[in-house]
Amino acid sequence: MNACVLSIQAKPALRLRGSKPVARRARVASVTRAVISDPPPIKSATKFTQDWALQGVPKDDEIAGTFVTHLECSLTGEKYKADELHGLADSGKPLLVRYDFQALKGKLTREILASRPPTLWKWREMLPVRKAEDCVTLGEWMTPIVDAPKLAAEAGLEEGGALLVKDEGRLPTGSFKARGLVMAVSMAKELGVTRMAMPTNGNAGAAMSAYCSRCGIETYIFAPEDTPDTNIREMALQGANVWRVNGYIDDCGKIVGGGKEEMNWFDTSTLKEPYRIEGKKTMGLELVEQFGWDDLPDVIMYPTGGGTGLIGMWKAFGELKELGLIKPETKLPKMVAVQATGCAPMVNAYDAGEEFATRVDNAHTRSAMGIRVPAAVGDFLILRAVRESGGWAVAVTDDAIDEGQTEFAKKEGFLLCPEGAATYAAFKKGLADGKIKKTDRVLLFNCATGLKYPMPPSNNDIDRHQPIDYGVIAEGI
Repeated sequence: MNACVLSIQAKPALRLRGSKPVARRARVASVTRAVISDPPPIKSATKFTQDWALQGVPKDDEIAGTFVTHLECSLTGEKYKADELHGLADSGKPLLVRYDFQALKGKLTREILASRPPTLWKWREMLPVRKAEDCVTLGEWMTPIVDAPKLAAEAGLEEGGALLVKDEGRLPTGSFKARGLVMAVSMAKELGVTRMAMPTNGNAGAAMSAYCSRCGIETYIFAPEDTPDTNIREMALQGANVWRVNGYIDDCGKIVGGGKEEMNWFDTSTLKEPYRIEGKKTMGLELVEQFGWDDLPDVIMYPTGGGTGLIGMWKAFGELKELGLIKPETKLPKMVAVQATGCAPMVNAYDAGEEFATRVDNAHTRSAMGIRVPAAVGDFLILRAVRESGGWAVAVTDDAIDEGQTEFAKKEGFLLCPEGAATYAAFKKGLADGKIKKTDRVLLFNCATGLKYPMPPSNNDIDRHQPIDYGVIAEGI
């Protein structure tokens, strides 16, 4: 479908009426022979089965599916029923999913988890989807943790210290947004949603488009007008109705919120539904296992826009302790919220000692669009996690982001996305400020593949019909 341009001042431009869509379920095609009469069943040479279509999803009878008991307002503690469609709590704040971990304790062990395929669905008892058949998946395999030894040495890290990157760009649609949206879409499918809408800076919309198309849910996406064209085309190609908007992501969110009744869509904005946090918390579950359960990194540096992942990881650490999967005395990482100087509401609130953040007007980032979020619904949850962990919030310049991306690519062969490069810039700043020790193990989050973003041009050409000047070639670029 084609991307369109939508002016937020011209409300009449949004005329997208239509009958209520009918839920569509994705089907797995069976292998049959093209003959007139029904042939005997033929086994596929690849042994393709419905079980394989749900690769990595534990079956319902392995333990008992999910252990969800209820949902809870993150601000007031008010309880809400599970298995019903919810947006925000009555307080206007995010809802958190709660589980009966006392019933699960001792049943879900490290050994059982190690025996399962390394996908985010291995944690299914700690996730909200009731039935395996409702787990929409494109293959959400564990993402690697990559060492950056050259840059660690240049930074002067000492024995015991390390510079590490968790590379979320390996996920479906090339970003960590796949984690949150696979859970939100799976729950939408389970609860009978047929039409979903969201604002996006790019990657979240791409993930929702893919997963909704996977299970037959109609999708509407609204993105700021300067969203990279690659992201817009990706969303449209994956089946979404995509609209560019002359405003910021929260302006796009107002269009989504304003159309809920007329369009009969479910608002999937960041933290305005309860399940994206549950998907994002798998980053925390996963890295704990990767670090051997009880020897976690000293510092986690996380690119923070809406902050769902930072909130989710902090939730994950607490739940693992409650389950006894990590020891009560295990030292948890310091959580660092990384923003850009042109849009740093969390940093402003952290520095001022405030519980809630004030919206940033005239927000600007040159390349790191994913952290250009002027106001976050879960601001107090981000700040709570940062403070409880002993971490901090920090802003870095656009120049530092671009320089960090170039440095990482040329010295480590690792193409960070701009938001991931922001965490490297924040790492260097933390070292200079003394907040990071040279013996610390620091984990950066690269939230998407750098291949999805514009790159500097390379315009060196050779005319093969002319004499080749190898001296010029030897000088390099």
